[in-house]
Amino acid sequence: MGTPCPRERSHDAGFCVGTECPPCHTPFGPKKLDNTITMTLKTTLTTVFAAATLAIGTSASAAALDQFKSFVTGTKSARGEFTQVQVRKTTAGKAAPPSTGTFVFARPGKFIWTYQKPYEQVLQADGETMYLYDKDLNQVTTRKLGNALGSSPAAILFGSNDLEKNFTLAEAGTRDGLEWLTATPKTKDTTFEQIGIGLKDGVPQAMELKDNFGQTTMLKFTSFQRNPSLGAQAFRFEVPKGAEVSNQ
Repeated sequence: MGTPCPRERSHDAGFCVGTECPPCHTPFGPKKLDNTITMTLKTTLTTVFAAATLAIGTSASAAALDQFKSFVTGTKSARGEFTQVQVRKTTAGKAAPPSTGTFVFARPGKFIWTYQKPYEQVLQADGETMYLYDKDLNQVTTRKLGNALGSSPAAILFGSNDLEKNFTLAEAGTRDGLEWLTATPKTKDTTFEQIGIGLKDGVPQAMELKDNFGQTTMLKFTSFQRNPSLGAQAFRFEVPKGAEVSNQ
């Protein structure tokens, strides 16, 4: 099962896009970037990555799979807010505090996932390079994006439209007023066992992330704006003054 994360709170921040990670849960799949910062899509990316409204023809009562496919097809970019809650406790016996923040993305592979509370961290990608900035440490960790999204939850929000290449999608019924579907990674080389997506009116309202360590994290999306106008430099990362930069 691995050893506990030496810096547990860094796992609360972001989307994990990789596969090698101790049993610390991050919304989009944990990834160890160095000895002090673990990158989540980092689980987070995106999850996280969502949208505000879909094409006129989408019905609130439509099956989750139909709503989701319409969302993926019709949403090239989006922005909004998120709340992240760990539903099940860690192996250490305590749940991480709730996290809140904002997100913005443009498919494929461009996003900014910002944790505002309880700790300030930013996970950002410009389509080629991914950056993790920890404000408290004033440290930036970078790595090539490549195929890092793969079968991580982040791929659902920020990746390409070809989701069924990496996931098996299935209807999962109605719960809490939402139509749910499950996305099960086709590859075993992932830290996630299953990803649930809850939709209403053609828009993802929640994601439920179940990892291979028995931990579950819930992401809820609000203030979703679909296809906002984003400038050409919207995803360009600027290294904060005096920050230490580590390249992977």
